[in-house]
Amino acid sequence: MIDTLFTNARLADGSLATLAVAAGRFVSVGIAPRDRQAAETVDLGGRLVLPGFVDGHIHLDKSFVGDRWHPHRPAATLRERLANEKALLAAARPVAERAEALIALAAGHGTMAMRSHVDVDATTGLANLHAVMEAREHWAGRMAIELVAFPQAGILTCPGTADILDAAIREGADVIGGIDPTTLDGDADGHLDIVFGIADRRGAKVDIHLHEPGEGGIAQLGRIAERTAALGLNGRVAVSHAYALGDVPGAEVDRIAERLATAGVAIMTNAPGDRAFPPIARLRAAGVTVFAGNDNIRDAWWPYGDADMLRRAMLIGYRSGFYTDADLETALDMASGSAARVLGLDGYGIAPGCAADFVAMDAPNAAAAVAGVPAARQLFRKGKAITAL
Repeated sequence: MIDTLFTNARLADGSLATLAVAAGRFVSVGIAPRDRQAAETVDLGGRLVLPGFVDGHIHLDKSFVGDRWHPHRPAATLRERLANEKALLAAARPVAERAEALIALAAGHGTMAMRSHVDVDATTGLANLHAVMEAREHWAGRMAIELVAFPQAGILTCPGTADILDAAIREGADVIGGIDPTTLDGDADGHLDIVFGIADRRGAKVDIHLHEPGEGGIAQLGRIAERTAALGLNGRVAVSHAYALGDVPGAEVDRIAERLATAGVAIMTNAPGDRAFPPIARLRAAGVTVFAGNDNIRDAWWPYGDADMLRRAMLIGYRSGFYTDADLETALDMASGSAARVLGLDGYGIAPGCAADFVAMDAPNAAAAVAGVPAARQLFRKGKAITAL
């Protein structure tokens, strides 16, 4: 018995299909099975169906969503920005409340999985991690959340943080983070020894914030690729931002892209508004997995953001000069399929055997959805309508 037949569903290429769902998964996509009856039929009226979005990089512990408006405070240095952030967060609502508010905002737009970086260091300890884990528990079954233990203040420059990172993985974080091994910590090998050492010992993934520019940043990517290959971590390591890839000539991008692809190191970009960023099409052509996230949303770093990954795909396409349907579909894939692979989501997509988690909206195809970002969306989890905007 089929639980639900979704008729007049528009697929990414604009074609119409019938989606058959049983036990929360797609049984068929295309023509309705002739030999099986359905308990329910839902006419989607020609609306486009896309798999639930995946936010590959968000900071649930930092956002002021769910709190009062906090005017942005300019900062001249990273250390000044970190000090501003601590002061602002000290006066904000509890982390768990703000994290839940941001999860709810993202979920309302159709995001169904995310990777959240959470600050852990010798000063804050595991307090933020425990708070976000509490929010994750409340959203279990509705939002899949992978947690990164993120040493934003550095590791070597903040003594005791290495032990806190190790403890974070033991207590439930899924990914070990890092940040600017040379420019922030002053010792690339020492920093990466700790990050990859914990990953190897605990079986964790790796996701390193890399803001280091130019040749220095490219050298850092080479070190990360080398360690990834040496430890057999292909497909388990990501570098977030990797601004250096937008700083250097194409030939240099091609050389490091080959090393990243061979080692299985993925690159995350949110196409920030004030910075060069990785050349997405060039990296993907070389075989590098490039995925997307919203990054900071209405916090001490910048006042923007609505947690909508479809809008993020549009912004990525806009900033990248993506105009063809194929290019726009690339931007969407960064916020869906590619991000899902990085997070290791099983059964993701609009295909037989995949979880029937999808978003329906008025658009003639996937490219048009990225270009126009339809606001009205109906969300389905395991084939059941859960909410609408």
